Amino acid sequence: MTTVALDTGVGPLLRSWRERRRISQLELALRADSSARHISFIETGRSRPSEDMVLRLAEHLDVPVRERNALLVVAGYAPRYTETALDDPAMEALREGVDRLLEGYDPYPAFVVDGLYTVVAANQGMARLLTGVAAHLLAPPVNAMRLTLHPEGLAPRIRNLREWRADLLAQMERQIALVRSAELRELYEEVAGYPVVADGDGQDWAGPSTSVPFALPLLIEHDGQLLSFVASIATFNTPMDVTVAELAIETLLPADRSTATYLRSLTAPDPAP
Repeated sequence: MTTVALDTGVGPLLRSWRERRRISQLELALRADSSARHISFIETGRSRPSEDMVLRLAEHLDVPVRERNALLVVAGYAPRYTETALDDPAMEALREGVDRLLEGYDPYPAFVVDGLYTVVAANQGMARLLTGVAAHLLAPPVNAMRLTLHPEGLAPRIRNLREWRADLLAQMERQIALVRSAELRELYEEVAGYPVVADGDGQDWAGPSTSVPFALPLLIEHDGQLLSFVASIATFNTPMDVTVAELAIETLLPADRSTATYLRSLTAPDPAP
C-alpha cells in the first residue's frame, strides 16, 4: 500500500500530523520533552530533527507505523520498521496464533483484514454467511468492503444496509484521512459508487433482533433467519512491523440469543438415527 506524500520535507509532514491531531506546538513539545521553539524550527525546516526526535514526535502524534517509516526516509534516515509478508517463516507464530483465535470463535463469524481490507484469514463461521455471494467476489484476493457492499455480495441480505453502509464508508474515510493511501481512496470511490439495494426488499423484520441499545447492529438474513450482530475490531499492541500494524481482527458478536442459538445449530452434530 503506497503512501501519498502531500508535502516535501519532514517539517511540513510533521506539522500536518500535528494539525490533524489538533495539538498545539507547546502541547507536543511538553509531550516530547522538547520546546515549542524547537518544534517550530523543525516544522519550518530551520532545524533538522534527529532520528530519535522524529520517532518521538511520531509516537506522540500517533502516526501509523508505515507513515513513521516515510517520515524517517524524508528526514534522511533509514526506515526503522520492517514489512514482512504474512507467508514468511518469521510470521509462523503469528499465523498460528491468529488461526487458533479464529477457530476458537467459531461458530460466530470472524476474519482478519489488512490495511486495504483484503481478507487474509477467516473462520468457518464467516464462510457460512457467504451463501449466495457471486463467485467473482470470492476469488482471491477477497476484499471485505466489496464483499459486503457489492450488489452481488452480502448487500441484498443486509436488512439495515443504508445504516451499515454509511458506517463502513465513514470508517474508510477515517482511515483515508489517517494514512492518505491512493489505493484506499480508489477502493472507497469504487464501493461508494455501488447502487444501494432496497433494505430487506420491503420485508418487515421488526422485532427484538433489530434493536441493540449499545451499538449499531448488522442485521443480515441467512436462509430465512434474521441474524443480528455487533461488530468489534482488534489490532496488535505496539507493533514493530508494518504488516502486523495494519492487520485487524474483526469479529461479529451475536447481539441476541436467537442469533447465537441459530449459529450453534449449524455446527451441531446430526442426531443418531
